[in-house]
Amino acid sequence: MPDHRRPRDRYSADGAHGPQTPCHGPDILGTDRPMLCTRLTNANIVTMDPRHPVARQLGIWRGRIVGLDDAVSSTPAREVIDLQGATVLPGFIDAHVHLAWAGLKASAPSVAPCERVDDVLAVVADAVARRKGSGGWVDIGGYDQRALGRHLTAAELDKVSDGHKLFIMHDSGHGCVVNTAVLDLLPADVPHQDGFLAESAMTAARRLRLPYSQEELADAIERAAGTCLDEGVTACAEAGIGGGLLGHSPVELGAYQLLRDQGRLPLRVQLMAAADTLRPVGSHSADGIPRALDLGLRTGFGDDWLSVGALKVYTDGGMMARTAALTAPYHGMEHTGEFQDDPERIADVIVDGHLAGWQLAVHAIGDRAADLALDALERAQRLRPRPGARHRIEHAGLIRPDQLPRLARLGASAVVQPNFLRYFGDDYASIMGEDRAPWLYRGRAFLDHGITLVGSSDRPVTDGSPLRAVQFMVERASESGLVIGPDEGITVEEALRSYTIGGAYACHWEDSAGTLAPGKRADLVVLGDDPRRVGTSDIGDIEIVSTFVDGRERRPVASGG
Repeated sequence: MPDHRRPRDRYSADGAHGPQTPCHGPDILGTDRPMLCTRLTNANIVTMDPRHPVARQLGIWRGRIVGLDDAVSSTPAREVIDLQGATVLPGFIDAHVHLAWAGLKASAPSVAPCERVDDVLAVVADAVARRKGSGGWVDIGGYDQRALGRHLTAAELDKVSDGHKLFIMHDSGHGCVVNTAVLDLLPADVPHQDGFLAESAMTAARRLRLPYSQEELADAIERAAGTCLDEGVTACAEAGIGGGLLGHSPVELGAYQLLRDQGRLPLRVQLMAAADTLRPVGSHSADGIPRALDLGLRTGFGDDWLSVGALKVYTDGGMMARTAALTAPYHGMEHTGEFQDDPERIADVIVDGHLAGWQLAVHAIGDRAADLALDALERAQRLRPRPGARHRIEHAGLIRPDQLPRLARLGASAVVQPNFLRYFGDDYASIMGEDRAPWLYRGRAFLDHGITLVGSSDRPVTDGSPLRAVQFMVERASESGLVIGPDEGITVEEALRSYTIGGAYACHWEDSAGTLAPGKRADLVVLGDDPRRVGTSDIGDIEIVSTFVDGRERRPVASGG
């Protein structure tokens, strides 16, 4: 097997070894012969396109694929890259991420992997000591009560706060722990459990503080985007900006525009607006738009690099925080999770978003939340049929058998996070119990019902690697080896499809991404081996040799690129 970690042979237009030459200018170099920017040769190109499933050569011109094999083999190129048999796939599309949160979390102090309360408090005390002055906010990440056996309390945090306001984010994104200095600022009707704030209560705490600046957010987004590229991801959907649980600023979109203006946006991003950013509008009655963003902005606005995608609507919480809304109690517990708001108000937002022309991305992890989402989407489609809306159920963490046909009839996609079960599967299977565990983050059942299966990570909740997610989708095994819902296993090709064709479909990108075909974006990933040919247990460890976005190559930072 060739060693794809060493640089591949490169040739300039005259055949001599030379550096990579950007190709975004004229296509003629002093002659009347057309010339490619780049030709990839000697590659195992898996196109995901049934019309031309495998190729050996691929030509790139001005950020687009112009041909495969014989169509480009005799065309001169400014640069020829001999991939020495490496495998090439369409760039992975991560259809549900939180880039700003991921970047901010990576630069913040973390209490992971502390397993004792005293150790957590020591980390918090050190973070406080590093802050100058008093009375400001201190952000800390990596919190997960499961490692401690219980939640921290405000009283415990008070002992190490030294006059600061402490905000310790739960890894799920659905809760936080704060000290008394924060609790004292909250309205009396905001519920908490000795300092633990879940769902809308956490949102109330976040609103107490000044938003992050656009420059801070831009730096965090750029940092997280670099990690995505290192994992072979060339495009993603940011799952909720401007409001909701995880919005960081009411002008958050501006941070992405800042990156774009400065040439620092390294991959393609589609932005979901949080549903609470919509406002009632007095538009013409014939428009049928009860609520909207300013100027009527909605799904589809933007370009190949930065665009507005779905409207993000939260229904329930998460399994890690035990707030996902279930129809029956968590195994061994008495509660069934919770909704983010009054169910009727949530349903009205879903219907209004549909009427206003949005694609909807409805966060529904528990099966009770899925019932709410399906009921509201069915009502919306009755009021104004939009068969091409491509609404999405984000997570679809626990879907009962009777819910599958309803989801199929709606034509909605299931946007799942396979790595949740890879890393948290033992816990999730335990709290669901033997009867419900096979319904967790399904694969085969969605495909068998004709439901578009879309892969994603929800980074930074867990590892974002698409290849590790593909491995889980095939073998359905957690890190401990526990097999969860083995009947939901799918093939390697189907799993790869969910991170390429499926992601492109969910983001309305199928005309420009998802396959390697003439006219599509030159966004691709070069792998050290073919996921279809290695043992299933080795898929997650395949090396990412490089990624190409808009025809420009980027080597993973870890390899020195």
